[in-house]
Amino acid sequence: MATSTEPIAVKATARYVRSSARKARLVADLVRGKSVTDAQAILAYDTHGAAEPVRKVLQSAMANADHNAGLNVQELVLAHVTVDEGPTIRRFRPRAMGRATPIRKRTCHITIGLAPASGGRSTGSRGE
Repeated sequence: MATSTEPIAVKATARYVRSSARKARLVADLVRGKSVTDAQAILAYDTHGAAEPVRKVLQSAMANADHNAGLNVQELVLAHVTVDEGPTIRRFRPRAMGRATPIRKRTCHITIGLAPASGGRSTGSRGE
């Protein structure tokens, strides 16, 4: 990860989200490394089902940055976005001839870490 050099100022986590980690990682890859305002715009119009939980975790991280750390929310970037697997809820579906098939209802843990934007990286070639 190229963004690991930035210290994470604040973070927020949603645990046991009822979406598979694979589907939520598709949404996390869209916003990783983006500014907070860009990530909000992307998540507002994304059609994936996991976009809503990721948007809520981003809102929580922004509230943590504003209230707990006293940071300016508009100057933050998503430095650390991870989606880990949670526990799998197992159910069984009845099938023909007395058999049963397992149904796996997967969950995930979504973590977003916000850090202050480094000055030279975001406006390097566009501003000059």
